Amino acid sequence: MLSAATRRNVFILALCQALNVTGLSLMITVSAVTGHKLSSDPALSTLPLGLQFTAAMLTTFPVSLLMKRVGRRIGFSLGAFAALLGGTIMLVGVLQASFVIFCIGNAFIGIGAATAQFYRFAAADAADESFKARAISMVMVGGLIAAFLGPLSARWSRLAIEGTEFAGSFVVVMGLGLAALLLLQLLRIPRLTLEERRDTGRPLGEIARNATFVVAVIGGMIGYATMSFVMTASPLAMMAHNHSFDDNAFVIQWHVVGMFAPSFFTGHLIQRFGVLNVMLAGAAALLACVATGLSGTEVAHFWGAMLLLGLGWNFLYIGASALLTETYRPAERAKVQALNDFLIGFGVSVASLSSGALQAVFGWEVVNLSPLPAILAAALAVLWLKSRRRAMAAVGSSLV
Repeated sequence: MLSAATRRNVFILALCQALNVTGLSLMITVSAVTGHKLSSDPALSTLPLGLQFTAAMLTTFPVSLLMKRVGRRIGFSLGAFAALLGGTIMLVGVLQASFVIFCIGNAFIGIGAATAQFYRFAAADAADESFKARAISMVMVGGLIAAFLGPLSARWSRLAIEGTEFAGSFVVVMGLGLAALLLLQLLRIPRLTLEERRDTGRPLGEIARNATFVVAVIGGMIGYATMSFVMTASPLAMMAHNHSFDDNAFVIQWHVVGMFAPSFFTGHLIQRFGVLNVMLAGAAALLACVATGLSGTEVAHFWGAMLLLGLGWNFLYIGASALLTETYRPAERAKVQALNDFLIGFGVSVASLSSGALQAVFGWEVVNLSPLPAILAAALAVLWLKSRRRAMAAVGSSLV
């Protein structure tokens, strides 16, 4: 059961998640388009967003180990400050029409995003074993607010500063970072004891060879990379098919709804049907996204594909996060969570850096077809673990 203190912390983390994802969904809506305007090469349009994910990947280990030493609140506060700084740098880049400065600002946003990725684990670590999946899911619900605030703020702020399109959007990003920084000061998560901070637990290589860890990482990597790959290219694809910026914002809005609205019940589904079945449902939704994306290029096709993309990400990513919590002890959580999110970040970086170029050179059909092998691999990995656990349970029961 979640204690009153844990519920309070989960509520604060959910609000911070809402602020973080609002900023990220705004960035999804405007970053590639802004990059397209600032860069002389269309293939580089998604480079700023790719650098954002790359910076997140490179920051994951240092941030996790830092939080083990100084606590969650200080670590999260530094991440919120990085987001505030990133918004400031991007504003300067847009005002000076500098693609390089704009890229640097995106990298700082990635640092903030890397830190915010640990919100879900902070909630799970404070909950009882049976409530870890629900705690993760409750924090992720905060992202639903962003489904409406992100694209809405993108539309509102697009021309807010006269003469410089999208400059107002990055002022909004600055405000979101500042709000999160202030809110995080209310967080009260006990630090690890001195003994826990000194204890390194089992070697990371030993944990990484565990079948459950392997499947959790595969599910998280493929779920997030697929989402990032298709999502990053979608604004450029819609622009290539002559859809308006408002249509683009509408599609991204419903994509974020698909990402976070299921969080109201994902934790319950995991408890009722099992984490592996929920992950399989996520892989099925991603396959449905591919089929929908290939069926046409009207706004309705983009809307349906991106909604399914968000749903698939939610089931696969939250399921993988819950599965990961089965693999470590308290003293090991910093390095295991860091390795998991580093590997996820690596997959997301490759996906986001390549999607813009594939869209520019080959088009939307190839973008949709490219993730198919990875999605099938994730489904097969989950089925393999289900079979393995079923076999182990059968052996165990035969020994009773």
